[in-house]
Amino acid sequence: MSRTQVVNAAIDVVSAGGYEQMTIRSLAARLGVAPMSLYRHVRDKDDLLDEVVDRLLSHAWRPRASRNNWRAWVGEACEKLRAFLVAQPAAMHVFLTHPVVSPAAVERMEAVMSVLRSAGFDEPSAKRAYAAIHTYTLGFSALEAGRVGWAPADGRVSALAKQLAAYTTPRQFGEGLNYLLDGIARSAGVAEATGKPPRRKGS
Repeated sequence: MSRTQVVNAAIDVVSAGGYEQMTIRSLAARLGVAPMSLYRHVRDKDDLLDEVVDRLLSHAWRPRASRNNWRAWVGEACEKLRAFLVAQPAAMHVFLTHPVVSPAAVERMEAVMSVLRSAGFDEPSAKRAYAAIHTYTLGFSALEAGRVGWAPADGRVSALAKQLAAYTTPRQFGEGLNYLLDGIARSAGVAEATGKPPRRKGS
């Protein structure tokens, strides 16, 4: 038995949607060992989930857009994280309960920061931009995930309820993110796509 074997077994359970029911005891039974055997490799369920989510995130966050177009690249990175969090309740749990500084999360953060710096953001502006983008993505994803499968008890939906429900769709996420990126670009004084400073009037 190794930590890798334990994590792989937990990944299978989480990927199948069994994160909430998974316990150290149930995972030990799945592996055919005593629960104490697992505690030699993982501290507790949270320790195990941190690594499971890190492994899953490492395959899920990378954009295909060109890094030369900071806005397209950052937008795709945010959309991929949103989709990942909504699809994986275990990931949502991890990201909402504590700051995530696992290898994949740090790699993602450093990649976003690198793209912003290359686009012309100075260090303070890049950090502020990352904080705003990241917290928007987490907050929207949590609201969206919480409303998955929502339906009124009596089967009827008012026009206002429909309007409010539309605020947590992937389309609305993209629209809100565009507003946010517009403001970030103006605040930092960089062009929306190329990253080069916008031309001043008369220049």
